[in-house]
Amino acid sequence: MSTCENKEKGVGVLRNPWLNRGTAFTEKQRDELGLRGLLPPAVSTRDEQVARWKSIIEQQPTGLLKYITLDTVRMIDEALYFQLVMENVEEYMPLIYTPTVGEACQKFGKIFRQPRGLFISAEDRGHVRELVANVPNKKVDIIVVTDGNRILGLGDLGACGMGIPIGKLALYTACAGVNPQHTLPVTIDAGTNNEEFLKDPLYIGQRHKRVDEDTYYELIEEFVNAVRERWPDVLIQFEDFQNTHAFALLDKYQNRIPCFNDDIQGTASVVVTGFYSAMRVKKEKLSDQRILFLGAGSAATGIAHLLADAMVEEGTPREEALSRIALFDSKGLVSSRRTDKLAANKLPFAHDLEIASSFIDAIRQLKPTAIVGVSAQPKTFTKEVIELMSELNDRPIIFALSNPTSKSECSAEEAYKYSKGNALFASGSPFAPVEFEGKTFVPRQGNNSYVFPAIGMGCIYTRSKFVPTGVFLAAAKSLAHLVSLEDLDKGALYPPLSEIRELSVSIAAAVAEYCFDKGLAQIERPADIKAAVREAMWQPSDPKFAAGE
Repeated sequence: MSTCENKEKGVGVLRNPWLNRGTAFTEKQRDELGLRGLLPPAVSTRDEQVARWKSIIEQQPTGLLKYITLDTVRMIDEALYFQLVMENVEEYMPLIYTPTVGEACQKFGKIFRQPRGLFISAEDRGHVRELVANVPNKKVDIIVVTDGNRILGLGDLGACGMGIPIGKLALYTACAGVNPQHTLPVTIDAGTNNEEFLKDPLYIGQRHKRVDEDTYYELIEEFVNAVRERWPDVLIQFEDFQNTHAFALLDKYQNRIPCFNDDIQGTASVVVTGFYSAMRVKKEKLSDQRILFLGAGSAATGIAHLLADAMVEEGTPREEALSRIALFDSKGLVSSRRTDKLAANKLPFAHDLEIASSFIDAIRQLKPTAIVGVSAQPKTFTKEVIELMSELNDRPIIFALSNPTSKSECSAEEAYKYSKGNALFASGSPFAPVEFEGKTFVPRQGNNSYVFPAIGMGCIYTRSKFVPTGVFLAAAKSLAHLVSLEDLDKGALYPPLSEIRELSVSIAAAVAEYCFDKGLAQIERPADIKAAVREAMWQPSDPKFAAGE
């Protein structure tokens, strides 16, 4: 990943994905770079190259093979890869990220071909600075880091979780124009408790159980210090950490460095957007809602707190806002009457409620207007659950957010069918349009990709000192304003992902404006923030790309 001035010629150019343009090199460039004879004689346009690779991808019979083929393009020509993705973002996003990336991580050791990013293991303690020095990127604006302990809804995948930061950073570029040469995926290999991986000869990580807590946090601290020392303004996104670690790391670092946790805060932002859209349909306020979560982990409580923040903005006292939100975990309804010790993140939502051991009983007791699934327990929004929600509400809000698709609490078809077309539905994985009683519903995924790339771009552009909660509410409000009446009429609570690049301009500008208003920015405020953000967004055709600028 060299970002040095290009002095390579001949085969060296063709083997460098930052420099290679393959058959698109012009006659003049072939002479200047010593490529004459090393390429087929016909000069292709970029559009022709995109069409060729798109055809190859379409011929692959499975999502995983399409994922591998896309990754092959990236290994050959980074700019072509991003042009291909940007022109087909709605089609390829499920390959680059959920749901296909889940399978790719499960099989990462078996499909591994070329290293990308930085791997730091527990055995590297005391030497992490040296590993960071080995990274060839002279500039890094954003790092996505995982410890592989809670990959999507799939659990502990150890070092194979590297597919997640790679995929996330690809979306930072494709969706919001973050320069790919200024991104760095990182995996902290603290071991794995996945017995299947420990016995697998093709596993790419350290073959031992996860390290103790002290060793773990020392390793993370050394990593944070090392990358901040080399790239002082770098934004760090924590990704797919186990719940206890996720909250602990966010609490430790969020007021110290620019960082955020997408599972807690990015998910919250996009889900709150869905609620804002649902309120437009229901013609009600958020503070009128009663919300029950199936699941009580980092995603659930992150969403719940941001929903409470949104209610407070509407004028509701915070205690009242919290009282309108309840959680249901593996042991039942989270209540102050329970005798088991509750995790700290659940305590704000542990109200004085009757004990309920089944989700349907919790619904009968609370009579919620909305249920939000973040449980990774498939098919838990049953026919009985959806029908009861429809008895209680004219327009029940049903968000089945667990991913990949195999973990979804219900399908879009089930939500519309059992609610007789009245559900306000969003999902964590994509579902096809649904025909019901003569109407076509277009369910849209509550995809974090709507917000996290733009949030990152807004913070990178302003060189924000921190990433406070207000950033995520600003992003949610901005995205909600971009949902059209036509979208709402089709049952879509989000705009088309095909428009993500333009959506990201608006959201990143809203985030940047928040950073300027709150004194977080470390650059001078431009006269036109939106125009300045648009100008800063990287394009595959950018001539500075190959030069490493």
